[in-house]
Amino acid sequence: MINSNLIIITPVYEDVEAATILFKKIGEIYNNAYIVAVDDGSINHTLHNKCIEVSGLQGVVISLKKNVGHQRSIAIGLSYVSDNIDNSCNIIVMDSDGEDAPESIQELLKSLELNDIDVVVSVRKSRIETIWFRFFYIVYKKIFRLLSGRKISFGNFMAIKSSSIKRLVAMQELWIHITSCILMSKLRIKEVALDRGKRYVGKGKTNFTGQVLHGFRALMVFSEDVLVRVGIACALVAVLAILGGIVAIVFKVFGFATPGWFSIALGILSLVFIQTGALTLMTLMLTGVMKNGTIASIQYKDFIDTLHYADPDSNK
Repeated sequence: MINSNLIIITPVYEDVEAATILFKKIGEIYNNAYIVAVDDGSINHTLHNKCIEVSGLQGVVISLKKNVGHQRSIAIGLSYVSDNIDNSCNIIVMDSDGEDAPESIQELLKSLELNDIDVVVSVRKSRIETIWFRFFYIVYKKIFRLLSGRKISFGNFMAIKSSSIKRLVAMQELWIHITSCILMSKLRIKEVALDRGKRYVGKGKTNFTGQVLHGFRALMVFSEDVLVRVGIACALVAVLAILGGIVAIVFKVFGFATPGWFSIALGILSLVFIQTGALTLMTLMLTGVMKNGTIASIQYKDFIDTLHYADPDSNK
C-alpha cells in the first residue's frame, strides 16, 4: 500500500532523460512524494526504478505491455493508485517532460485544501507555442463549446483528492479523455492560472494529427450531446429548406421567377431537405444506440507487464 500523503502520477514514453530530471526536481521540493511513473510501452528508452531512486523518492514504475497512449496511461496510473491507497492523500497528475512545472504543484495543493473543492486544474497563463498552435487551439475550444455545450480550458496537470479518485476510475470515459471525464464527473472543480514550463530536453512527440485526434476524443465523451446538437442543426436546415421551397413556389405562381430558376431552386432545396432529414434521423438513431449501449469494463491490470518498485533506502 502507498502511505505517502502526496502521490504524483506521470506517463512516460521514450523520455527517460526528461523524466529523471523531473523526479530530481520533485525530490528537491517534496521529499515525501511517491512517484507512480507509467512507462507507456517504451522500447528504445525504457524507464527503470533507478530513475526514481536517484531523486531520493519512493515510487513504482508501471511498465505496460504495449503503447496505449497518453490518456490511457494516466487512467492506468489512477486505477493503480485507487487500488493501493487506504488513507487520505492528494494525487497530482502531470506530464514528465517539464511543461508541467513541479514548482507549481504547491499552487494546486493550496486550492485543494478547500472543503468544497474536489479537483484543482491548471489553466495556462502563458504558452510557449507557435502562433499556428494558438490559433488552432482557440478554434478547437470554440468548436468544443458549440458541439458539447461545455467550456474546456485546462489540460492534464491537476490535483485530485483521494476521496474523488474512486468516482473517476469507475467512469469508462476516463479511458478516452481525462479532461472531459473530469467535466462529466460533476466533481467540484477549481481553476488555477499557471505558467507553462519549458521541456527539459528534446521536442514533443505529438504531431498535428495526434493533437486533432486528441481533440476528437474529448468530444467522444460527450457523444450524446454532440449527436443531439447536430440533429437539431440538421432539423433546422431541413425546416429552412422547406420554407425556401414554399417561397420558390410562391414566386413561380405570381410570375416573379425567371425561366429555369424555379426548377433549379426547388431541386437544390429538395436535395438539402432530403440530406439533412436523413442525417437528422441517423443522429437520433445513433443517440439512442449511445444511450442504451453498454461499454465493456476495462481492467487496467491487463495492460501491466511489470512493476518495479523504487526505494532509495534499500541501496544504503
